Amino acid sequence: MRFLLLFLSLISSLLALPNDAELKKMIGHMLVVGFEDATINAQSPITKELQTYELGGVILFDRFYTEKNRTKNISSPEQLRELTKQLKHYAKKPLLISIDQEGGRVARLKPSYGFAEIPSALALSKTSLEHAKNVYTLMAHMLSQNGINCDFGPVVDLAVNDKNSVIVGLERSYGKESEIVAQYAKVFIDALKSKGVISVLKHFPGHGSSLGDSHLGFVDVTQTWSEKELEPYQKLIASNSVSMIMSAHVFNAELDATYPATLSYAINTTLLREKMHYNGVLISDDLQMEAIAKYYTLKETVTLAINSGIDMLLFGNQLSKTKTDEIIETIFLQVKNGAIPLDRIVKANERIARLTF
Repeated sequence: MRFLLLFLSLISSLLALPNDAELKKMIGHMLVVGFEDATINAQSPITKELQTYELGGVILFDRFYTEKNRTKNISSPEQLRELTKQLKHYAKKPLLISIDQEGGRVARLKPSYGFAEIPSALALSKTSLEHAKNVYTLMAHMLSQNGINCDFGPVVDLAVNDKNSVIVGLERSYGKESEIVAQYAKVFIDALKSKGVISVLKHFPGHGSSLGDSHLGFVDVTQTWSEKELEPYQKLIASNSVSMIMSAHVFNAELDATYPATLSYAINTTLLREKMHYNGVLISDDLQMEAIAKYYTLKETVTLAINSGIDMLLFGNQLSKTKTDEIIETIFLQVKNGAIPLDRIVKANERIARLTF
């Protein structure tokens, strides 16, 4: 009888295995990619990727990284609404249409294109929570009205290093105190949620103490980072407010002596999931940043990231270009040869499917 039960269990698990096309779509659900067009049609490359692989999401940029005067995905509210309408039309499943809209210096929806101006995190931290709520409600309405359902913000990095150029210097942090940061971040999250827009906390486990910029290369926070930088995440996770968190590409030998956070099991699973009890979606920061791309091959990057606990992989296609076919084929082969357990793909898909927008 025991043998029969084991046999039936084996048969059941084999029957549940996805075929190759299904597996590639499951991998597709885990990707958020950038593309070059301001308008799309049935023949556009991104349309074919959406329909072939059922991509989990796209990320929109206003300008090309190396050609600041050249329009990429955003030029006006009218154009953006038409683009997001077409993206949703061609997608075969609910699609994350994401953007970096923090306010201040980091804003893809700029007043010069006809969008409302949103102050920086630092500027809003000097006002009341009520005022911040009004501002973020306006921003949430603007995002929703223009077809954006996922915003890579708020930044919950603490402004602990005055010489930090990429967070503190750009006024992207609400301040040095975790309580203040958590309060203003919660206002941001709640305002966007009221309009059906998902917020993404960033950059775990903390980028505010760094001296370097992970866009440009290796960033080591071993000597500057402290556990205090986890506090905003812990407070917000405990409040059941968090649907998505973005990893940082920072290296911290105190947490993992080998890998930067995005590729670290010790940080993404042992710390974030097991110790801090986070059960939502974990998305990587852009995997084409030099902190990752300069030191790891595509195969190493996707394998380490997924095995570390990352659920969604971000390829902005701003800093370089990586074909979606190549990404999916690389992950697919790593699953087939056992380097990435199928269970990681299944678990990531389960978390992604729980997102509501």
